Amino acid sequence: MKSIRAMLLILLCFSKVYAESIKVGILHSLSGTMSISEQSVVDSTLFAIDEINNNGGVLGRKIEPITKDGASNWNTFAKEAENLITKDKVNVVFGCWTSASRKTVKPLFEKYNHLLFYPVQYEGLESSPNIIYTGAAPNQQIIPAVKWAMDTIGKRFYLVGSDYVFPHSANAIMKDQIKSQNGEVLAEKYVLLGSSDVESIVEDIVKKRPDIILNTINGDTNVAFFKALRKRGITPSVIPTISFSIAESELKAMGTESFEGDFVAWNYFQSIESNKNQIFIKAFKKRYGEQSVITDPMEAAYISVHLWAQAVKIANSIELKDVKSALKNLSFAAPEGAVSVDAKSNHIWKNVRIGQIQKDGQFKIIWDTPKPVRPLPYPSYRTKKEWDEFLNALYIQWDKNWANISFTPSKGEL
Repeated sequence: MKSIRAMLLILLCFSKVYAESIKVGILHSLSGTMSISEQSVVDSTLFAIDEINNNGGVLGRKIEPITKDGASNWNTFAKEAENLITKDKVNVVFGCWTSASRKTVKPLFEKYNHLLFYPVQYEGLESSPNIIYTGAAPNQQIIPAVKWAMDTIGKRFYLVGSDYVFPHSANAIMKDQIKSQNGEVLAEKYVLLGSSDVESIVEDIVKKRPDIILNTINGDTNVAFFKALRKRGITPSVIPTISFSIAESELKAMGTESFEGDFVAWNYFQSIESNKNQIFIKAFKKRYGEQSVITDPMEAAYISVHLWAQAVKIANSIELKDVKSALKNLSFAAPEGAVSVDAKSNHIWKNVRIGQIQKDGQFKIIWDTPKPVRPLPYPSYRTKKEWDEFLNALYIQWDKNWANISFTPSKGEL
């Protein structure tokens, strides 16, 4: 009889703890063309949650993650975001990679007055009271990289990207900048997400011989693109490439043979030598193994969880209005360096870095800013109204989608 009572007491205690846990959503692509990038972001999000739970959770409660697969399909992202908010009743969502997925879920977070932490560099041209942007705004990645290229490499550019809203917007920003600084854009080409049809673009690059390629291709299309470049003799010493969506995890999955020597622009690299970063790397590898690598979006996702938890503790509440108020100007000692939330834009102040791809899949940091850069989501090359009109034209052009969906990859990701 006593053993039954003890068992019931244990079950009661377990039920109470479980009921009092704080549910949070994780929404990323675990399948499809973007899984090569997003799976590792899920890992770092879970790592941050475990780190907080192992230190007592928040407000004396454990964080309970609920993970959903966006399947590299923005409509699936929208469906799963709504499920997390309305059915799973999560307190906050950490997720999205492509701007197509983020823009598709944005109206839902605003409709339900919910909160999303978005951890990836992007084209800017957006600010929402319901989204905290922990990746880079254009002036924290794209614009400094172009300026660096013009100062050190040349002024004749070839722009190539995936056919959705981020590359189109990023290229519009870069074209404005290049023109204003007396540079020249030789061509602007796009390849559909998930496609490996890059031969005609590479042929055009060989023909036009730019000083540098600016690459906003996302996902595993990069494998086909760089292999095609090398096949035609386009190496970094001939025509270098700066990429904006290739990081350590992509190189680990794709191999470095086709990428070594080229450049990328991010805010975080695993190769940062600070004590804070080394502690972070050591703990992450202990959890996921010595062969694991850490990328900029992974670190931004890690920052996201800690900023949210810190805000909850300061507010002593999980209510959205209280958490949002506590997030204003909140700082965090991140592996990349100190970051803080900009109360005006809901983006964060970040350092900018340019790295060169090494044979071991890591990056040699060859340039960085001396201090964090204030986020400016709307570049001054055009007015906010003009940027909004530009985005709306893309949306209408793609039949009210945030990407060209005229092609359906065999993997079923669109």
